[in-house]
Amino acid sequence: MSEKWKQTILLMFPFAVLAAGMIFTSAVFLRTYRQIAFERTSALCETILANFPEAEPQLLAVMKEYHSLTEQELSGNDYLERYGYRANDFCYGFPPDTVLFPILFFLAAAGAFGAGSLLSRRKNRKRIADLTAYLEQVNIGAGGTLIQMKEDEYSHLQDEIYKTVTMLYQTRERAVAAKKNFAENLANIAHQLKTPITAAFLSLQLMEKELPGAYAQQVRQQLKRLNRLEESLLMLSKIDAGTLPLRREKVDLYTVLNLAADNLSDLLRKNQISVDIPENGCIEFWGDLEWTMEALINLIKNCMEHSKPGGQVHCDYAGNPLYAEIRVWDDGAGFDTEDLPHLFDRFYRGRRAASDGIGIGLALARSIFELQNGTITACNLQNGGACFAIRIYSH
Repeated sequence: MSEKWKQTILLMFPFAVLAAGMIFTSAVFLRTYRQIAFERTSALCETILANFPEAEPQLLAVMKEYHSLTEQELSGNDYLERYGYRANDFCYGFPPDTVLFPILFFLAAAGAFGAGSLLSRRKNRKRIADLTAYLEQVNIGAGGTLIQMKEDEYSHLQDEIYKTVTMLYQTRERAVAAKKNFAENLANIAHQLKTPITAAFLSLQLMEKELPGAYAQQVRQQLKRLNRLEESLLMLSKIDAGTLPLRREKVDLYTVLNLAADNLSDLLRKNQISVDIPENGCIEFWGDLEWTMEALINLIKNCMEHSKPGGQVHCDYAGNPLYAEIRVWDDGAGFDTEDLPHLFDRFYRGRRAASDGIGIGLALARSIFELQNGTITACNLQNGGACFAIRIYSH
């Protein structure tokens, strides 16, 4: 017997019990009514004959005449009311088992409904739990299959889930392959750039010895920019390929902020910008000190480039059981509204970006924080200035 037939039988069983109970109860009521009518009529005739034995022929004739009456002639007959009798005077002594039968059948039907509903709900919950557990395994990458040989109302849903999961697996594999291919191509481009840049630097050194001048200085600046681009491309390829070496150790927020500011000390001094880092106590997170410092260098440098000489870059940090938070902001004009949705896109340069920038610093910072279970957002402060907010979550 198929699973669908079992489900149908399970659902129809309470209705079958209820129908059988109604038929049986009706039969019992009809039999009881006939028995009571017979007993009352028999007692009435016995009483008449006990008092008037000579009236037996007349009584039998009357009984025959009574049996010949139609249902319409009997219905609504209230002849005895003229002598003060009512219907209640003839309905005493009603058998209690007549009422007991409907109660028992009602309880039986209710029990059948309850048992059928309980079994059906238990079976449905188990099937839903199995499908949910399968999806949870898929979400954590465990995979596996859910074998259900018997067909039921969830079989079509299970088939569609399998199809969707299979399609998602294939899509993920294609996406991972495409990402790996992109990372490899990016790394190849970076390596190919390294050779001509090195050769150009050597040629530039010879040129500066023989013919120094402003043109040579411009060429040097552009070569430095190309060198930074090559290094950034290599780093991006490692991030995309998932090979960026990130350590997992306790990192103190106050320490990493100061290290980032110290690495920019010469540039900050040249631009007459100071960095304010308050000491808010020891707040730590699990991450990589070097790469976190690299990401913060990019953020502080971005704020410095948008500050006026004599300005200040502000840093602050805090922590709670859920995450550690870092804020970096400046006193400048802030971001253009049109730039905000694209600030962390690779190679995107805003309207107020530095002239020597290549549009990778903020994208690298976001990737580094995301690899450490963190997020980064950018906004404009109410009193002016651009602000970066980082949250690195504990779990």
